[in-house]
Amino acid sequence: MDRRWAARLALAAGTAALLVLLVSAGLRSVALVGVGLAGLAVTAAALWWVLAHTGIARALALVLATGAPVAVLVFYAVAGVLWVVLVSLALWVLAVSAGRTALADPGPPPTPEPRAAPPRRPFLIMNPRSGGGKVGKFRLVDKARALGAEVVVLDPAHPQDVAELARRAVDDGADLLGVAGGDGTQALVAGVAMELDVPFVVICAGTRNHFAMDLGLDREDPSACLQALTDGVEIRVDLGFIGGGDVGEPSEAGRERVFVNNASFGAYATVVQSPAYRDDKARTTLQLLPDLLTHHSGPRLKVCADSVAVDGPQAVLVSNNPYRMGDPAGLGYRDRLDSGVLGVLGVKVDNAVQAASLLRGRRALGLTSATARQVVIDADAPFVPAGVDGEALTVPVPVRCRIEPGALRVRLPRHRPGVPRGAPPMNWRRVRRQALTVGRAAAGRDPR
Repeated sequence: MDRRWAARLALAAGTAALLVLLVSAGLRSVALVGVGLAGLAVTAAALWWVLAHTGIARALALVLATGAPVAVLVFYAVAGVLWVVLVSLALWVLAVSAGRTALADPGPPPTPEPRAAPPRRPFLIMNPRSGGGKVGKFRLVDKARALGAEVVVLDPAHPQDVAELARRAVDDGADLLGVAGGDGTQALVAGVAMELDVPFVVICAGTRNHFAMDLGLDREDPSACLQALTDGVEIRVDLGFIGGGDVGEPSEAGRERVFVNNASFGAYATVVQSPAYRDDKARTTLQLLPDLLTHHSGPRLKVCADSVAVDGPQAVLVSNNPYRMGDPAGLGYRDRLDSGVLGVLGVKVDNAVQAASLLRGRRALGLTSATARQVVIDADAPFVPAGVDGEALTVPVPVRCRIEPGALRVRLPRHRPGVPRGAPPMNWRRVRRQALTVGRAAAGRDPR
């Protein structure tokens, strides 16, 4: 859709949403909106109580969390305006969607990617259990060997040091390393590829494949990643590093580990350490979260990200490049992997009011969003749990996360889906200008 017409549709739909309320409900429309917002706030607060309490308090909070939305709908129905609210809401959703489309920037044309010479001796490590058996389902071993790659298939019954396998392969002449497996395994071998300065290939055979997603690879067909061996391009991306312990401690205590996605600390990282978590994730989480969220158990964290400090957050996420925040549909994506900075998200919720404020998104009182070249996590305990690319670890404090710009050479298929562009935050003033400045838009000027 033409951006000017998308802006006009947004204004028309937004105006219609307001008129539907005003014409059908008159001055009551203000009360209707207030009741809806109050219902959302009560639901968010009740969910906080569900997570932060046990026993009767949790049961009552669960009743409130489910009852508040129902009560709002019943109120609208009794007032005879339920259809009005639903129509107005649908029009408002259309208005926001069209407005974000109008504001979407096509961005600069893609940077030319020169083709890379095919490797002479590629070496690939494949985990047959990863992603529910994608290695076997897509016949990745046979397809890779047909392209001249040496393939080592991991034996789940006999764990192997994948980093050592990769290092020995390069010593024996391998000029490219690759992994078909989860992000944790990808990170371990990527660290070796960086250290020995050989290109690295990501084959998205894991469960979630976040790294592959942000590289723009085809997650529906892992075998398409093998085209990087014959028709590939090479880019450089950043890598994150995590290490713990005071400077001067033995190297084993302070040794750094690579992460390609993120390192998490706090409540989630503590929960996944529990032996019971693997067998019953929901029950284990509900059992452990109350004490963790109220600081009755687990270490109390203190985070310093360059000039930003957060004292006592319940959860912290440090990512290799920032995650997308302005686009709810794009949460979990990183727009780029070469910005040279870490992304930092900290959540500190001490009461129901702060829980309700999370509805405001990035402007929420309990949410800290920042970027930094280095992040230090301290605690009132000698060790803290951490989740590093999905792997549960225990790290000595202070924990230091840093980023190494352009550290990893990544070989990618020349033809790949790419990363979906994020929609910009809604800005009605810009939408209005976009809709009204016909002459300037036609002349190619940006109406900002």
